[in-house]
Amino acid sequence: MPLPADLAPLPAWGFAFPGPLRDELTALALAGTKTTTAALFAEMEVDGESLPIPGTREILLDSDERAVAVIETVDCRVVRLADVDDRHAIDEGEGYANAAEFRIAHERFWNGYIDDLRARLDDPGFALDDDTLVVLQRFRIVERLDRP
Repeated sequence: MPLPADLAPLPAWGFAFPGPLRDELTALALAGTKTTTAALFAEMEVDGESLPIPGTREILLDSDERAVAVIETVDCRVVRLADVDDRHAIDEGEGYANAAEFRIAHERFWNGYIDDLRARLDDPGFALDDDTLVVLQRFRIVERLDRP
């Protein structure tokens, strides 16, 4: 089913990669449990993506690339990986008790495709460390797009 005309021009994206993790994260966001997400600044930069601006609305996609919700960025900041705070980590809704648990899980995820990322960045030495910049986005669901 195509998007309504007023939503068609909005940028669209999904959490992680299509599959079980995206399905889980999408469900957490739709339930209101997940209100933050994180991305590598270098990856956004190489992909030509702009930083989310508060008030900007985007389409959230599920694993089948179907639009499931309209989200609005509430806040966005770029920080060093070492400076991710506990509040952001907890608000990811994935059960992290603090920023240390967030870091372990996110480094595992990002390192899972680090060779691809190094190739895209044309930087064979790219590695995650305290100074790696991450984009921390806080969002809210403004409309669910329940599709048959």
